[in-house]
Amino acid sequence: MSEPVSAGLLALDAESLYGELRQHIARMLESGTQLAGVTSGGVWLVERLIADLGLEQPVNTLSSALHRDDYAQRGLAASAQTKLAFDVDGADILVLDDVLYTGRTIRAVINELFDYGRPARVRLAVLVDRGGRELPIQADYAAARLTLPAHQKLALARQQDGSLHFAIESA
Repeated sequence: MSEPVSAGLLALDAESLYGELRQHIARMLESGTQLAGVTSGGVWLVERLIADLGLEQPVNTLSSALHRDDYAQRGLAASAQTKLAFDVDGADILVLDDVLYTGRTIRAVINELFDYGRPARVRLAVLVDRGGRELPIQADYAAARLTLPAHQKLALARQQDGSLHFAIESA
């Protein structure tokens, strides 16, 4: 199990939060629900959920790169391409991401989804909702909610054995 990352009184154990997320996702799934992860932390979550819940679906990846309002600064990463193995039209989609902050990434991901079709429903589940929203977007489920100063960044990292941990960095 990974070591929790601490910053002052903050201690987040990504593996424990993943366990809570997994239990809640199992209850959220309906027949035909498609999991789709936002690159890269959300994809890591989807990979583990598919294995841990015994789901028979491929790993669906959503990239926010083409729809971000800061595309000129960030550019396009070759590994961050959208890959969906289902028809988006009429689909029930559960989007997973690691950290929800401003809402800008999720807005971009929703725009990306609508480039592929019109889903019947889109829900969002995250490991951590850190507040600080700039857009009216919220998660249907968050394993943890916390507030960090704007100058700090909470990032999910994955070790070689697949275990997850958080790093708190200065933005």
